[in-house]
Amino acid sequence: MSTNRLIRSLPFWVLVGGSVVAIAGGAYLLISKLTTMATMLTDGTATGVEVYVGQIWAVLGAILVGVGLIGLALALTLGALGSFAKPAAVEVAEPVAYAEPAVETSAGHAAAGVESPAPATPATGASTTETPRA
Repeated sequence: MSTNRLIRSLPFWVLVGGSVVAIAGGAYLLISKLTTMATMLTDGTATGVEVYVGQIWAVLGAILVGVGLIGLALALTLGALGSFAKPAAVEVAEPVAYAEPAVETSAGHAAAGVESPAPATPATGASTTETPRA
């Protein structure tokens, strides 16, 4: 079963959603300002605010529509490129068996699995137990 990682990508959906919102907002702004401007100019009641400021808002709406279309084209391109990309095959290597770790003997030699001999007792016959100090 092949899963496309692009479908689960949050930045991809932000790009698509932002593009759709930009297109819708720009189209609303463009159509509403041009309609208002055309109505007022036809009636002869247009002021400088509706004519000159309305033009700037209409241009902003057109820019938003263009940016939204570019975003959707980019999302479509990413989707097409993502369909060509195949996930890399993962090879699982067999586990390597390691030998037992070497244990240091009292003589300083390493021996695998060999315990060090007990320390030699002093020849004077003294006790090797220590008394606790207070």
